[in-house]
Amino acid sequence: MGLKYLLLLRFGLVNLVAFALLGAAWAQGLVAKVINADVTNMVVLICAIFLIGLILAGYRLWKVSKQLNAAYNYNPKERSRAADFLNKTKGKNATSRANIAQALRLKLFSRIVHIRYISNSLTVLGLIGTVLGFIIALSGVDPDVASNPSAISPMVAQLIEGMSVALYTTLVGSILSVWLGLIYQMLATGTSNLVSQIIELSER
Repeated sequence: MGLKYLLLLRFGLVNLVAFALLGAAWAQGLVAKVINADVTNMVVLICAIFLIGLILAGYRLWKVSKQLNAAYNYNPKERSRAADFLNKTKGKNATSRANIAQALRLKLFSRIVHIRYISNSLTVLGLIGTVLGFIIALSGVDPDVASNPSAISPMVAQLIEGMSVALYTTLVGSILSVWLGLIYQMLATGTSNLVSQIIELSER
């Protein structure tokens, strides 16, 4: 395997391990327990947004990996980011080349910043689920009937339901945010390497 496969191999390895752990949790019945306990469906929403982010990250990572391969094995006859950059900087002075390089860096990173935003939003959605869980838990508490034994059982059930929502949404949001955040860091590193390789080509 060459350098052109390195990013894709890392992406595949991270997701293989993560999905293996998810499969183990599913086999133990933990996934079904979390979904069934969430009456707000926030867990389903968080998982759906995560999958969208993972698909987008995988697509961008494939594109970056392809351009990295083109940069490491530069062929002026093939169209690539490296070839476009070299054409733009041909005959330019150092200041102009630096400006073009900065524009390339901003352009490439602007295409992956939404992955980081999605990753951060998963944590925020988890916290929103926590607030909703506490609202559900406290909505069943009525101090006026706390002395009535027959009213205690429904209040306790409501408290448990609300706390389950609060804890599970926070847990799922945090885990998936870390997962997608790791993929984003991988993508950001690959993008930085791509920019560095293209600039290095232009300086030769």
